[in-house]
Amino acid sequence: QVQLVESGGGSVQAGGSLRLSCAASGYTDSRYCMGWFRQAPGSEREGVAAIDRDGSTSYADSVKGRFTISKDNAKNTLYLQMNSLKPEDTARYYCAADIWVDALLDRYEYNYWGQGTQVTVSS
Repeated sequence: QVQLVESGGGSVQAGGSLRLSCAASGYTDSRYCMGWFRQAPGSEREGVAAIDRDGSTSYADSVKGRFTISKDNAKNTLYLQMNSLKPEDTARYYCAADIWVDALLDRYEYNYWGQGTQVTVSS
């Protein structure tokens, strides 16, 4: 059973930074694709960044150049470094994982999800 636990969310001012972590358990990390998604109230869950099994990454246009996704296979942990945060980045951020993923930023490709961590950016 795959389990994902996010941490690192919080409240920051615009221009600030946060680092999210997702601790994974119950599987061999290197076999899975993993991603970060976010959902603001009244909005659909959207893909933010994802990393494929070979280490290649994908980013939403809205976060390119500001967010960086990385994975530590030894610790079974996924990270999302978020810099230059904007109020529109405010959302609940979710970690997701699955073995076979064609479209890395498509939420329907993932079957395993964490509970999320809240990020609030004030202007």
